[in-house]
Amino acid sequence: MTDTRIRIAGVELKNPVMTASGTFGSGEEYSEFVDLNQLGAVVTKGVADVPWPGNPTPRIAEVYGGMLNAIGLQNPGIEVFCERDIPFLRKYDTKIVVNVCGHAPEEYLRVVERLAEEKIDLMEINISCPNVNANFLAFGQEPACVEQLTAQIKKIARQPIIMKLTPNVTDITEVARAAEAGGADAVSLINTLTGMKIDVQRRTFALANKTGGMSGPAVKPVAVRMVYQVAQAVEIPIIGMGGIVTAEDALEFILAGASAVSVGTANFFRPEATLEVVRGIEEYMEKNGVKHIQELIGAVR
Repeated sequence: MTDTRIRIAGVELKNPVMTASGTFGSGEEYSEFVDLNQLGAVVTKGVADVPWPGNPTPRIAEVYGGMLNAIGLQNPGIEVFCERDIPFLRKYDTKIVVNVCGHAPEEYLRVVERLAEEKIDLMEINISCPNVNANFLAFGQEPACVEQLTAQIKKIARQPIIMKLTPNVTDITEVARAAEAGGADAVSLINTLTGMKIDVQRRTFALANKTGGMSGPAVKPVAVRMVYQVAQAVEIPIIGMGGIVTAEDALEFILAGASAVSVGTANFFRPEATLEVVRGIEEYMEKNGVKHIQELIGAVR
């Protein structure tokens, strides 16, 4: 009998498989295809203190091995989210991880404070948002800013926090250490890589925003490398993501040091991908005589 349970900041998940924020809505739109009860956790789409309209269209473009998106974190705002989405997710036997976004520290803090009394399990803080107080440089690109924001959030958060790291930095371990120093309970990585596509027929940008976040199978080797590096640099749990489609993909991240994984872009072209990853990890463990998932976490040194 295999045991796939893992713990992140004291929260027990039945298995290490989550959804990646922004690729699964808040679960409802996928619930007719996916039994949410079988997932370790559902990570919601990013939520801000007020509704965000997102970027102008076109804001999705297909590229080799993945996609570019410049959605701009469109969301209905925290009040609608709490009234509509949390009650829906509470009907299922899965953990709820709320992704929080903002353009300034006070925006993050308002959402975190509003969530204090809600029945959720964890918060994932999206620090790839452009910081209006720092010339729109993403929060996550400056270690000092990461540590400061993490510490501010930890002061008022009632639930454990996961800081979601951007790969668009010179050394991701510096940012991970900063998050740990600020009191983060875990980190998740990677967020999307900044990319661009040009439509040669129309001689213009494929995205109205010019640039977008690249995700999908093509980014996986970069993501696995970064997870491995961060695993050597911090003591807190890591949630790995970036191009996971199969159980084998997920196991690469786990062997590199991730305690859990998030499936993202695969949800768009293979809605059942998360469940296939759950089953595939169990089958791998049974086939190889692995009794507990903990035996695999960080097994490659």
